[in-house]
Amino acid sequence: MTSLSSTKFAIFGAVLIAISFGLARFAFGLFVPPIREELELTADLIGLIGALPLVSFLLATLVAPLAADRLGARKTAVLSCGFGAIGLALISQASGALSLGVGVFACGICTGLMMPALTAAMQAMVKRSLHGRVSASMNAGTSIGVAAAVPAVLFLTDAWRYAYGAFAGLAIFGLLAALFVIPSVSRVSPTRTAPAPAISMLQWSRLFRLALFAFAMGFVSAAYWIFAPDLVVTIGELPSSATGWLWLAVGVAGLGGAAVADLADRNNPAITQALMLMMLSASLALLAASPGELMIAAFSALVFGLAYMSLTGLYLMTSIRLLPGRLSMGPVLPFMAVSLGQATGSPIVGMLVNKAGYENGFALFAMIGILVSILSPLYPRSIAEAQEDDEEPETGLQAAYDSQLQYLDEERSP
Repeated sequence: MTSLSSTKFAIFGAVLIAISFGLARFAFGLFVPPIREELELTADLIGLIGALPLVSFLLATLVAPLAADRLGARKTAVLSCGFGAIGLALISQASGALSLGVGVFACGICTGLMMPALTAAMQAMVKRSLHGRVSASMNAGTSIGVAAAVPAVLFLTDAWRYAYGAFAGLAIFGLLAALFVIPSVSRVSPTRTAPAPAISMLQWSRLFRLALFAFAMGFVSAAYWIFAPDLVVTIGELPSSATGWLWLAVGVAGLGGAAVADLADRNNPAITQALMLMMLSASLALLAASPGELMIAAFSALVFGLAYMSLTGLYLMTSIRLLPGRLSMGPVLPFMAVSLGQATGSPIVGMLVNKAGYENGFALFAMIGILVSILSPLYPRSIAEAQEDDEEPETGLQAAYDSQLQYLDEERSP
């Protein structure tokens, strides 16, 4: 195993996230127009297929913490990349809706296993005080993967099968890299740490509110991830290769999401949640209003990329702070909620597109996002702030637990 600093581990994690989330999951929407045309799929069927990787992501996420504990971080990451390589290869050879669905389902398993594997490795290789920041940096890898898919569209127009074949090769590269970099088990053994305190009702209530906001954001964002490229091609009559500029804009702007999430986490998360959700909703409305104008469509993608990555990073950091010391659970909950929202929203927006048209479907989803943003004052505060208002009996245990983990961090430091 290669030892990495916190910064290098964040970069390495971002690369694996780029492969699993960026290429195996979110790049699918970029190739919907040529896939839909070649395989003769309707919009509602594409919506259902687009929901499959989100469903498999949820199923994989449920067992991922157990897999990370039993198999270790290294084997779980290798298994994740293996599912990604298989899924991407199946998509490249898809002959119809069934084979395409099996491929994207396997890709969803890849994404569900990756983050728990990386957080388990992070527990062994990164100081606890840096967990939130490193997690947000790794999350920004999604933008790198989305941007990396763009050359395939720009230079391999309508050659989506070759593009997915190349993505499968990158997943195999990630598998080999995980074998050499990620540790097999955590260096922090259970016998050396105090058991994590029970989750209080205060924490559960805040986690529930966080999950609702994450679900709503995922629901609204599903329209853009699955149907934005198809909208500009079908309604805006832009060439299929032009959709690459949209995903490039999403990827480039999304890289700023880690910085925004970090600033919001340390300042005012509720205001940032409201602002970013309003921006995300505005990006849907802007694209639906001018799908034939490439510059306006690209600008909407910039807005969407920054808003989406900022929100996912913010939810991730909030969850970690609400569940200190529970890395197998904290980072998983917001991703599950976002994916459940996307899995719900994808088929619904597909049906709306079929019955009411792209413009009305996107406008309705934008309205939902705006309504949810108005409720942002209910966004949960960190548990530390909450304990100032409501001291509970287990506060002393939590302090002792945090103190012991801090001691272990200092002991591992050079």
